[in-house]
Amino acid sequence: MVMRLTRHALWMSATRSAPIRAAIACLALLAPATLVAGQAVATSPATRPYHPDVPYQAPTSLGAASYAKILCSAVFVSGRDAEEARRNSAYFLMPPQDRDARVSVQIDRDAKQVRATVRGITRTARLYGDQGCIIHQEGHDGIHFTPVSVRTSLPDAMSQEWPMGDAPSKAPWPSGLDKSRMQAAVDLAFSDPEGLTAAMVVVHKGQIVGERYMPGITKDTQLESWSMGKSLTATLVGLAVKDGAFALDDPAPVPEWQRPGDPRGRITVRDLMRMSSGLRFTGQDDKHLDPRTEYHDHFFIYAGAVNAFAYSVSSPVEFPPNAVGRYRNADPLTLGYLVQQAVRRRGEEYLTYPQRALFDRIGIRRQVLETDPYGNFLLTGYDYGTARNWARLGMLYLQDGMWQGQRLLPEGWARFVSTPAPAWKRPEYGGLFWLNGVKQWNLPPDAYLMSGAGGQHTFVVPSLDLVVVRMGHQRGAAAGTKALNQSLAAIVAAIGRE
Repeated sequence: MVMRLTRHALWMSATRSAPIRAAIACLALLAPATLVAGQAVATSPATRPYHPDVPYQAPTSLGAASYAKILCSAVFVSGRDAEEARRNSAYFLMPPQDRDARVSVQIDRDAKQVRATVRGITRTARLYGDQGCIIHQEGHDGIHFTPVSVRTSLPDAMSQEWPMGDAPSKAPWPSGLDKSRMQAAVDLAFSDPEGLTAAMVVVHKGQIVGERYMPGITKDTQLESWSMGKSLTATLVGLAVKDGAFALDDPAPVPEWQRPGDPRGRITVRDLMRMSSGLRFTGQDDKHLDPRTEYHDHFFIYAGAVNAFAYSVSSPVEFPPNAVGRYRNADPLTLGYLVQQAVRRRGEEYLTYPQRALFDRIGIRRQVLETDPYGNFLLTGYDYGTARNWARLGMLYLQDGMWQGQRLLPEGWARFVSTPAPAWKRPEYGGLFWLNGVKQWNLPPDAYLMSGAGGQHTFVVPSLDLVVVRMGHQRGAAAGTKALNQSLAAIVAAIGRE
């Protein structure tokens, strides 16, 4: 006799009964099994560990979902060639055992939809207007919110000078800066074709002094930006702090955490900004996970097509707050939730908030911020922007949150995000910005940066009045980083000869 509880049956039971949800969570954590003639035989768990309301998805299915989404965005947001994007980007979040597997793809250009099939499992992503490409859940052909149009209030970019627009600035070229030396420095970032450098912008003393693009990419191309979006989250948090929604040292205002006895009630906004909350959230450095059956939380929020905010804030505690610093998406996603709640409390539209409150104020006319199927921004990685857009954001920090005489971010915000987080073992991380504290980059020690997978970087260097943006494609990350560091050394040398 075989007694078998299918994942579907377990999930249906779990959604109806809190005691059963708790029991399933314990079973999933201890030893997921099927009973065969009284003996336990290992099978896939019913739910995600520590998340009894979230059904298990196999790594191959998650890999197919991520492949479809990344390719969808490459084709319909960035305008890249589909075969080039498949070769250089789409594979990124696939589990190791599937990286060399055959992926069958169907691209529907009328529906703006991509289907990817891996080992017989098919997943779908579709473009939803200004919310970009979104993964469909298994068994559900759609999303759970109504997309919203995002429009700028700014005039045509060529009608305004840089930085509010894209018309050439009439300001004088920085005195003593040799144009040919600067161009040669920028060219170094493109010197190795294997580096797949797509864009490079150098801003010195407020002026664009160097700029170059890969063939097929322009100043208007919305490029994959990945975790540079975490620093964008830091900026939105700064706006919320300035508006009085909460303070850095307030307990994070997550309602579930405020219940009596909940240890998460000790986590502050500052802890989240420093990725030091202590929430239990698996990541790439958790080597005990078996990639054949387990897919860590850090990537799951991209591929799982779940409510990423709910998933993050429901995570239990693993460490005390401000005791361990580690790179986990739970913290910036929780901050995103706090921003969302603050915006909605004011009766404002959340999906247009970044454009109204930030982008229109610093000359950014379009930045594609993608969401999960529930309409929550996935700024931990699903964000697309131009190199010039990121240069403008870098300038905002270079100017300590000031823009053309108006304060947008709290005074000292740039100093906060660029100060080493005390719970990290090395001085390499601040407040959702990386630091040059371990001298990884050929830049002065005060440099700090927005940084994302595949070699997406926006460097802010106060001592040189400098912002450098480099963007590229995933497969070229290693070679591109080497070329970039050579370029940075040459840029510093060129500025030093002013």
